[in-house]
Amino acid sequence: MTSTVKTGSWEQELHSKRGSRPAVVAMAAAAGTVAVGLLTAFIGTSSGAVASGRHPGWEESVRAARVPQQAAAPHGKPKAAPHSAPKVPPKVSRTISHHTAKGGRTVALTLDDGPHPEWTPKTLDLLRQYHVKATFCLIGPNAQRYPDLVKRIVAEGHRLCDHSVDHDTGMDHKPVAYQKRQILDAQKMIEKASGGARVHYYRAPGGAFTPDSRRIAAAHGMRPLGWIVDPGDWQRSGSEEITRQAEEQTKDGAVVLFHDGGGDRSESYEALRQYLPWLKEQGYGFAFPKA
Repeated sequence: MTSTVKTGSWEQELHSKRGSRPAVVAMAAAAGTVAVGLLTAFIGTSSGAVASGRHPGWEESVRAARVPQQAAAPHGKPKAAPHSAPKVPPKVSRTISHHTAKGGRTVALTLDDGPHPEWTPKTLDLLRQYHVKATFCLIGPNAQRYPDLVKRIVAEGHRLCDHSVDHDTGMDHKPVAYQKRQILDAQKMIEKASGGARVHYYRAPGGAFTPDSRRIAAAHGMRPLGWIVDPGDWQRSGSEEITRQAEEQTKDGAVVLFHDGGGDRSESYEALRQYLPWLKEQGYGFAFPKA
C-alpha cells in the first residue's frame, strides 16, 4: 500500500534524527493514525466479516429466515429452554378387564407370547384380510428381538400388552420386587421396540395376577387384562377342536385368548382362520378391551 511506503520513509528520517524536531514527532503521529485507519478500512472492506466473529453471511441468513422478534434476546440473560413436562402414565383401573370397551355384540381378540418371526406376520396378514384390530400381549425379550414386528403391529392399528419378561406362571408366588421387575422391565422393552408406543395392558402369565401386580401395572398406565374365551390353543389339541371351543365359549363383549407365539402356532393360526369368518357370519364386530 502507498501508506506503508510513506510510513517507511518518514520512519527512516525520524530514526536518523532521533526526535530532534517536535514537528517531526507530530508528523509521525499523524501519519501513523492515517495508516491505521487505512488498514482498518481495507480489512473491513475486503473480508466482509462482521465484528462478532460469526461466519460471513450469518446476518443475511438470519434475515432470510425471518426470525420472530421475540426469539432474539439481545439484552439481559438468554431465556432458558422450557422444560418438557414429565411423562405421566394415564390413569387406569387396577381391576382385571374381561370385556370389550364397546360391549354389545363385539369381541376383543388378544394374542399372546409373541412376537414370533413366522406366526406373527401370518397372523397380521390374516387380521388385515378380515379388517380386525387385535391386542398383542408381548414377551419383553421377544419384542426386543423382533422390533420390526412390534412396529408393524403398531403401524397396522393394533394395541400392545405387556406379558412379562420370562412368562413365569408362578409369579403370584414370588416376591413383589420380582413381580415389579418382570412387569416394568418388559414394558420398557416393548416401548423401546415399538418406538415409544403406549402399552395399554398387562396380562399376567397364566393369569397369575396378584393385588400387587395389578397395582404396579395400573400405576404405570396398564390395565390388567384377562379373558373369557379360552379355546386352549396353547395345548395344541388340533385346529378343529380349538375352533369348536372358541365358538362355543363366545359371548357378547368377551375378550378372546389366542396365541401367535411360544412355539409352533400352526394350529392356532388355522383355527383363527376359521374362527374370524364365523364371527363375522354371527354378526360380531371387533373392539379393544376396556383400558
